[in-house]
Amino acid sequence: MKFNKTKCKVLHLGQGNPKQNYRLGREWLESSPEEKDLGVLVDEKLNMSRQCVLTAQKANCILGCIKRSEDSRLKEVILPLYSSLMRPHLEYCVQLWGPQHKKDMDPLEHIQTRATKMIRGLEHLSHEDRLRELGLFSLEKRRLQEDLRVTFQYLKGTYRKDVEGLFVRECTDGMRGNGFKLKEGRFRLDIRKKCFTVRVGRHWNRLPREVVDAPSLEVFKTKLDGSLNNLV
Repeated sequence: MKFNKTKCKVLHLGQGNPKQNYRLGREWLESSPEEKDLGVLVDEKLNMSRQCVLTAQKANCILGCIKRSEDSRLKEVILPLYSSLMRPHLEYCVQLWGPQHKKDMDPLEHIQTRATKMIRGLEHLSHEDRLRELGLFSLEKRRLQEDLRVTFQYLKGTYRKDVEGLFVRECTDGMRGNGFKLKEGRFRLDIRKKCFTVRVGRHWNRLPREVVDAPSLEVFKTKLDGSLNNLV
C-alpha cells in the first residue's frame, strides 16, 4: 500500500514524550499539535474541549438554518428536526470525546435548551420541565445512558466474551446494591479518570439489582430509564 506522505503527520501523545522524528521512506514527517480523524479532533494532550466547541458551533449553525427556513413552531415539526438534524452532531462518536467538565458540557446542553425553547407553548417552562414534557433526557443523561448500555453488553450481553481485562469485578457478592459491582481504580491523571472503563464504574455500581440483573438488553434499557434521575 502506498501512502501519500504529504498527508501523514506525527501526533505526539503523553507527558514527557521525547517527540522523536519519524519518516516514511526518505521523507521526514511533520509533527502536528492536533489532528482530525473521522470527524473527531484529537490534540496532543487528549483534551476534548476544542472538539466540544466545534460541535456546538456546527449544531448552532443548523439551529439557525431551522429558524430561518421553518415558520412553524409546533412540537410535531421542531422536535423531529432537532432529533434528526442537530442531535446526531451532538452525539456523534461521543463515547470517545464525551465532555466531562462543566465548561464543555454547558455549551452543548445550551443547544438543546435553545431548540426546545422554540416549541410553541413551552417557551416559559424551565429547561427540565420542557424536557419532561417532550419525553427527553438531558444530553448528559443520554451519554450516561449509552455508556451503561454498552457496559451491560460487555458484561452480560453481546460482547461478554471480550470483557476480560476491560472491567474488573468486585469479589464480594454480599455488598449492598446490585451485587454485580465493578472495581473502581485510582488514577492520578485526570485524562485516565475520564476514560470509558473508569468513568462508567461508579454509575454502574449505583444501579439497583433489578436493573443489572435484567435478562436482556431491551429489558435493561427500559429499567435503566427509570433509574437515570438518581445517577445524574
